[in-house]
Amino acid sequence: MSSIVYFNGDFLPKDQVHVSPDDRGFLFGDGVYDVTLTYGGRLFRIKDHLERMANGLRSLQIEGADVDALEGVGAELMRRNNLDSYSQALYLQVTRGAAKRTHHFPTSEVSPTVYAAISPFVRKGDPENGSPIITVPDVRWSRCDIKSVCLLPNCLATQRAKDLNGHEAVFVRDGSVMEGASSTFFAVFEGMVCTPPLTNYVLPGITRMVVLELCEKHGIPTRFTSILQQDLVDAEEVFIAGTTSEVVPVTTVDGIPVRDGKPGPIARRISDLFIEYAHGE
Repeated sequence: MSSIVYFNGDFLPKDQVHVSPDDRGFLFGDGVYDVTLTYGGRLFRIKDHLERMANGLRSLQIEGADVDALEGVGAELMRRNNLDSYSQALYLQVTRGAAKRTHHFPTSEVSPTVYAAISPFVRKGDPENGSPIITVPDVRWSRCDIKSVCLLPNCLATQRAKDLNGHEAVFVRDGSVMEGASSTFFAVFEGMVCTPPLTNYVLPGITRMVVLELCEKHGIPTRFTSILQQDLVDAEEVFIAGTTSEVVPVTTVDGIPVRDGKPGPIARRISDLFIEYAHGE
């Protein structure tokens, strides 16, 4: 049976969803999306995810979507699909809607296209043994702080990582590490967890937010700072964090081991703290 999804106000089998060929999300990638997980039947940090989605919609000047209502949509999708796996992934997407194809915004009122689906979560990466990553040049646009559905550079980078047996591709711009194709980047120097500050080139990750909260609560020092690619050889530890990765220690960067090539104690502790928090929230 096809899974039950939400589409423009209705719950229906996924194979009955029909997207207009004039939808600006289909034509231009004109929209935003978000993903969160469920733990113990609860949507994880859903209000933070919806706030980020609302900010993205405002940045793109997309109006008419009731973002707050998507929390209830997610809960209803869990109920209707009766999933009983370890965790589920809730996907949310809003595009500007269907209109005559023009590069400028539609001149008449257009209803946004709202879609949501839930499916069993499959974790990316290995939190126990760590995973390798690669670096790639950052060829994305300059509004990476918007979680846009236009993800072709991320897809190309992820495919490059897959071709090289890597778990994740990390973008490097002007010699500085920005973030992963679907994760936040962290490195440990002199016992301090470092991560790039939020800019238009770095997405305000929800898992990033939780990791930093946990570090503050448990006395793990942190610092927002530019991380040079050339300095990674001196990193004591490297790890990435994201919704679909949770927290994953990095064993190698571009084939070069991080220290002894094994997960470090700080990354492992943060991974354990995250799982404990997520299940107990």
